[in-house]
Amino acid sequence: MVTAIVGANWGDEGKGKITDMLGEESDIIVRFQGGSNAGHTIINDYGKFALHLLPSGVFYSHTANVIGNGVALNIPYLVNEIDELIKRGVPKPEVLVSDRAQILMPYHIAFDEYEEERLGGRSFGSTKSGIAPFYSDKYAKTGIQVSELFMDDKALREKAEGICVKKNIALKYLYNKPELDIDQLMETLHSYRDMVAPYVCDVSAYLRKAIKEGKNILLEGQLGSLKDPDHGIYPMVTSSSTLAAYGAVGAGIPPYEIKRIVTVVKAYSSAVGAGEFVSEIHDEAQADVLRKHGGDNGEYGATTGRPRRMGWFDAVATRYGCEIQGATEVVLTVLDCLGYLKEIPVCTAYEIDGKAVTDFPVTAQLAKAKPVYKVLPGWECDISNIKEYSKLPENCRRYVEFIEEHIGVPVHMISNGPKRTDIIHRK
Repeated sequence: MVTAIVGANWGDEGKGKITDMLGEESDIIVRFQGGSNAGHTIINDYGKFALHLLPSGVFYSHTANVIGNGVALNIPYLVNEIDELIKRGVPKPEVLVSDRAQILMPYHIAFDEYEEERLGGRSFGSTKSGIAPFYSDKYAKTGIQVSELFMDDKALREKAEGICVKKNIALKYLYNKPELDIDQLMETLHSYRDMVAPYVCDVSAYLRKAIKEGKNILLEGQLGSLKDPDHGIYPMVTSSSTLAAYGAVGAGIPPYEIKRIVTVVKAYSSAVGAGEFVSEIHDEAQADVLRKHGGDNGEYGATTGRPRRMGWFDAVATRYGCEIQGATEVVLTVLDCLGYLKEIPVCTAYEIDGKAVTDFPVTAQLAKAKPVYKVLPGWECDISNIKEYSKLPENCRRYVEFIEEHIGVPVHMISNGPKRTDIIHRK
């Protein structure tokens, strides 16, 4: 069976832990989109890890870990992540890289930095990982596929020369930065070819065969619904689709094979970077208290280290995020982090132009939205050692059931701590 695990909101929902947990029953885990611009934090017997490109199954000896064709492949970053795992005592994982994946180049990172610098106060809050320039090149058909690294040098150089012509115009006249050198670019491409060669595979054929053999496949998404370029808070979004439906495209399998869509939802809200965030806590002291209680060690970006913007649970955004993912079930994470609160606000509607709305609007309308809150009683105790739903405090259960009612998807699991074993099953 094929399962997709995705986020319902702005990302940072705690997908890493849940993917790691579901990986135990998976034969293959596939990263199908995004790049090294976001991370998944995992805590296990080997220690604490922030994975960026590698799928979360790398800690299991029985799991094959696949980089799908939808990923922005930073080859040195990938190789370095594998090496770092081995240095920390993790057995070398089985990693397969799609021959149709496209390569994130150093000039993509440079262009990302230059554009943020040019925009100044109007910047998108990029992680400066090269993601937007990478996907711009992919869809402008000037990207480089992994398979092209293995062309003869004449053909590869001809393609690289064409890239240099276009890039150097922008570098010289738009950014006033050093131009690309064709010989250096060829050296980089040759080194990337040698680094990635041991991992290259026809991933689509590999996965289709695995499906026929009845293997369990887990598609691992990055970020969440509201960062999707089509259905999110455009333009403050990422540059590849964050939806489970794209998992079929980014892995190269038929869409009807995805039978289960596990959507991860946070018990409060958080976001990194710019963009509309209706339930954001604007009292910085109050936000900082929640930030310090949150996550496994505070709410800070796994990639950037930046403090996350904090907010109360947004039922409007989360219901939309679950609907657009096609969620079949929800995992509610970091519930334990709210135990210090006497009362917990939940955003149940938006007020726009004097009217209460419960359907998530487009960005132009979202900018005018004000949160409408329902305040629920807190449980004011530590729930981190509880393993059964019935043993949670009554107000805690009421909070979970209130969320479930408002998002319209059953909550099958609750995460109440950072470890893989800190989970409550509720089916």
